[in-house]
Amino acid sequence: MNRRMKTVCDFCKTEYSLDSVPKGPVKCAVCGNTWTVQRPPRRNAWLTFIAACCALLAAVVFAVAVIAQHQIKTIQENPLIAEVSEINTVTDDSGIVRFVVSGQVHNRSDQIYGVPWIIIVSYDSSGKVVDRQRFMPPATLLDSGSHAKFMHVLSVPTQNVKKIAVELEKTGGEK
Repeated sequence: MNRRMKTVCDFCKTEYSLDSVPKGPVKCAVCGNTWTVQRPPRRNAWLTFIAACCALLAAVVFAVAVIAQHQIKTIQENPLIAEVSEINTVTDDSGIVRFVVSGQVHNRSDQIYGVPWIIIVSYDSSGKVVDRQRFMPPATLLDSGSHAKFMHVLSVPTQNVKKIAVELEKTGGEK
């Protein structure tokens, strides 16, 4: 792509548009002044590369900041999480097979939190709730970054249960 370049008379400031850099001095058509047109500086490929890398780095830093802010907001909204780590079966004295649900409650925040009641939800094959069992947590308070393990034997028989989930009881105005 052929780009036009501009030059200006040093004396009367008349502007000229040139197709290329002239080989010798240029004479102004208005005042007669002569001057030498300087070749425009070439773009340095390394500077362009460095500028592109800086822009990419800025985009990465911005993305990391957005993700970190989202994670902070998520932790602030739900500092405690409960998860199932293992589901086994046990046969009781009456010969009924029952589920034994094991898991943990994690405090993801940087503060101490009171642990609410734990709820084990059993679902059938169509996703309908079969049973909800609420029980006391193994610890009433959790320090920052700590966890408390739990284990609970479900009273509902295993035959209709296809999925088991755990949640924490909402307290106060939470829904």
